[in-house]
Amino acid sequence: MIKRIIPGFFLLFGLTQMQAQTLPLVKARTVETNIFNDGGSKAIAWDRNSSRLFSVNVSLNRLEVYDMADITKPFRMKLVDLSTYISSPTSVAAFNGIVAIVGIGSTPQSSGKVIFFDNDGVFQKQFSVGPLPDMVGFAPGGNILLIANEGSPTDDYSSDPAGSVSLINVSIGVNNLSQASVKTISFTPLDSQAVSPLVLHYGNNDQQLVSQDLEPEYVTANSNATKAYVSLQENNAVMIIDIPSATIDTVYGLGYMDRGIAGNGLDASDMNAAIDIQTYSRLFAMYQPDAIVAFESGGNTFIASANEGEPISNSTFTDAARLNSTPVDPGKFTNVSTLINDNNLGRLEVNQMLGDNNGDGLKDSLFTFGTRSFSIWDDNFQLVWDSGDDFEQITALAYPLNFNSDQDDNNSFKSRSDNRGPEPQALAIGEVDGVRYAFIGLERMGGFMIYDISDPNNPQFELYELNRDFSQTANTSGAGDLGPESIVFVPSFQSPTGVALVIIANEISGTFSIYEIGQGIGLEEKDAQFLKAFPNPSKGNVNFEQYGDYSVFNSAGQLILDKVNVDNIDLKDQKEGLYIIKDQEGNTTRIIRKD
Repeated sequence: MIKRIIPGFFLLFGLTQMQAQTLPLVKARTVETNIFNDGGSKAIAWDRNSSRLFSVNVSLNRLEVYDMADITKPFRMKLVDLSTYISSPTSVAAFNGIVAIVGIGSTPQSSGKVIFFDNDGVFQKQFSVGPLPDMVGFAPGGNILLIANEGSPTDDYSSDPAGSVSLINVSIGVNNLSQASVKTISFTPLDSQAVSPLVLHYGNNDQQLVSQDLEPEYVTANSNATKAYVSLQENNAVMIIDIPSATIDTVYGLGYMDRGIAGNGLDASDMNAAIDIQTYSRLFAMYQPDAIVAFESGGNTFIASANEGEPISNSTFTDAARLNSTPVDPGKFTNVSTLINDNNLGRLEVNQMLGDNNGDGLKDSLFTFGTRSFSIWDDNFQLVWDSGDDFEQITALAYPLNFNSDQDDNNSFKSRSDNRGPEPQALAIGEVDGVRYAFIGLERMGGFMIYDISDPNNPQFELYELNRDFSQTANTSGAGDLGPESIVFVPSFQSPTGVALVIIANEISGTFSIYEIGQGIGLEEKDAQFLKAFPNPSKGNVNFEQYGDYSVFNSAGQLILDKVNVDNIDLKDQKEGLYIIKDQEGNTTRIIRKD
């Protein structure tokens, strides 16, 4: 039986779930590889036919096959040595009994491989794809396999293969596939075409071809599998592929977030002892998404993106440096000495190739890597909605002593503030109890955010789950889950429990954790039900569905209010932060008080 600690006590021990509204979430099990900081569980995939989970172990170069009939006791039924096929695995996908793994060939610059197994982990076939296949996934319907081939250069740019995307129609059955079935779309045609200036391509001091500079990170597809959408992370761009013709459709630059607008702030210094989320004029952020996922709403296609950010960092070229070593135009920035102070923006990592608009060697504008947010775009990649500084605001309230920590160090308060903050990286979308949610993994801080995206124009924060204990040494199992890399959503009709699952693989801790999510979770699996309260976050007034007796506790577990026979509570006189509310039956919720 799964025991659930009353949320008020969760906060005291560091393994916190920030509950926003009424979405039940219970961790069923964490599976450990006992491999720290070496990719013990880098990528995972779920097979709907067999209720099996496939996990890529980079450290041991193997595929691990788990029988998930009992999610509280996953059974590792097979280990598959991948060293015969690839030098290192990078990603895995599964659909209706077909398991596909991609990985690096003899070198990252040589042809990569895709390897097919059945759901018992028995080898079927293997084929060559583009260099450095970084991600593999099935398009909706399962007929088309999509592979993003990053084509990264050597550290000195002596070899720099073109980026590409591989498509494989698996509807004829894996046994009938041949190398000719693999359609690899090279980016070389773009070398002779005009590309939008918003698509960044200046690698090796602008000496590389466009096709060499465009590096696919992730790929997704629309519901009828006619269009594939490819994130080009370092390029702050996306590509649309026409699947039937296997050709490049369009390349879009994503533009920039304005850090001077309210709601788009950031905490920019790892030296300032205080959490200081502020806006700054003439400071912008490149979106640079890692994971992207397409979904349908109201008959339209939307694409969600986890905007991690990624600088180019090779021995012969980098596009990143700290602001305190970057010349800025004093005519554009007031009080430059204050701006570049290490307690302000001085240590912030900024792009060195952007922002000098008049060519005088001084930055007129500043650009950072990644927006520390997740976004929703239309199918022409016009921005529909962005979470802004939500992630930092929420984690600052929930973890004021561990804000912007690194993923491999439990004593690293604010160590990522000068870089890319919590780093949203992993992303999944799924429907729970008739509501569509986005699940966004934070690579550095850990855990995942949940947003209700039923209305793509107005998503609502629902919950933050973090299975991490900052009081424990990071390289011990007691520290929990560190470095989420991959998220899988399993809808209720595919789940062995009949309740939707969220499974998250954590690269640093070498773990994956399984959560049940939704109203179908049995009462025996938790010590208390969820109290329904709204709105959340709240400016002060909190409403309940029915009259009752309610107690309010602060984040330290101290009782601050007791109300009898009421259907609302006023927190306007309380400071901003996280509060726990409990009714007379022990049902609980968390409320964020925010002006």
